[in-house]
Amino acid sequence: MISLQSIAELEAHSDRVWSVSWNPSGTLLASCGGDKTVRLWGKEGENWVCKYRLEDGHQRTVRSVGWSPCGKYLASASFDATTCIWENKDRDFECIATLEGHENEVKCVTWCSNGSLIATCSRDKSVWIWEVDEDAEFECESVLNAHSQDVKMVLWHPTKEIVASASYDNTIKMFKNDGDDWSCFSTLASHESTVWAISFDKTGERLASCSDDKTLKIWQEYLPGNTEGVATVGSDSAWKCVCTLSGQHPRTIYDVKWCSLTDYIATACVDNAIRLFKESDCNTDKNQPSFDLLHTQYQAHTQDVNGLCWNPKIPGLLASASDDSIVKIWQVVEK
Repeated sequence: MISLQSIAELEAHSDRVWSVSWNPSGTLLASCGGDKTVRLWGKEGENWVCKYRLEDGHQRTVRSVGWSPCGKYLASASFDATTCIWENKDRDFECIATLEGHENEVKCVTWCSNGSLIATCSRDKSVWIWEVDEDAEFECESVLNAHSQDVKMVLWHPTKEIVASASYDNTIKMFKNDGDDWSCFSTLASHESTVWAISFDKTGERLASCSDDKTLKIWQEYLPGNTEGVATVGSDSAWKCVCTLSGQHPRTIYDVKWCSLTDYIATACVDNAIRLFKESDCNTDKNQPSFDLLHTQYQAHTQDVNGLCWNPKIPGLLASASDDSIVKIWQVVEK
């Protein structure tokens, strides 16, 4: 038996909060929202406080925030079609670059594991890959137009230079640099409506996805020459849906996060609840896994839960963001 214990309620945003992101050391939590600001939260003694308020970077809603692997930079993506790069300069954060090019709202920004690349996605249906040099200069390396609709989320593989994207066109796509340019090498199609979010497990061999179709899906990677006989093309992996969890969410699932420390999967739902899942202990076949719903935190917020993020250093510490303009911090308690 497990439960979620409320650790803190962080109130400073004046509009809905869209996204939360822990820095690599797990000491600062970034949040962003409809009030056009980014806020950074940390502990002072036993209390969580707002240490920084980043404003004047964006003219509209800030939809997504993401830290660089070194923790020195924070990227923020906005409905004003720009992405800002903030640098931690001792006791302040300064906007050192504004990435422009998307024709419409930027929905998500994410850094690759070595910090050399950034991916952004937009309502303009495109995914952009940005190169980051040693002097923190940013240059567009590729514009990917594989999706036919709004792209909701982009996410880098935990160890490889592979980026995954989730879209309003009901698909997930995988991209890599084939030597000449970036291209789509795999399309994951199983959801019946908008794919809102995706999350790799710690190995990068599995991917969780959530959707407007109220399901949570688990995808498995199959390498060329796999013993299961799953067809692949050339040297590229194939991805196959190996588990669909339905019936646990009565409404749209906005976010999913797979914890690298505990293997818990957390979901954020329009029914104001947070749910926790984990692979069943009795599973012996990776090709036919089952996942158990371990806990439902009803009324986690008073309105839609938009975003989640697991702390990278403290097992079971979870942050959540909501339309109720509040950020909450939770601790998984195992009984």
